[in-house]
Amino acid sequence: MREERAGKHGHREHGEHRGRGQHGMKDSIDQYPRSAQTFRRGRAIAFLDKLNVNRSTLQRQLKDPEFDSIKQVISGELKATEAIIEEFIHMFQIHEIASEDINISDNKKEERNENNENN
Repeated sequence: MREERAGKHGHREHGEHRGRGQHGMKDSIDQYPRSAQTFRRGRAIAFLDKLNVNRSTLQRQLKDPEFDSIKQVISGELKATEAIIEEFIHMFQIHEIASEDINISDNKKEERNENNENN
């Protein structure tokens, strides 16, 4: 018999297995999310970002005199969107992301207001 055995199952080290983790999969942290949970969380955060964009659009439309005739409809949609955002944050437990998004959107609003005042 051969004496080259290594590893817990007695398999020899083959060139095709070098640089690979368990079950021959490449070890790469950056290539794919580490787990299905991370992937789902990423999708949830992306959807939350989309909801926040919708929210900011509705807020902008609410302030625009061009939309005065449908202000009540926009206001209702804004309230519904905010309720969905709150429920979504609670459901998926992404409070830290939501607070960062709120701070970022507030900073962007301030920058836009300053730019508009300067022009």
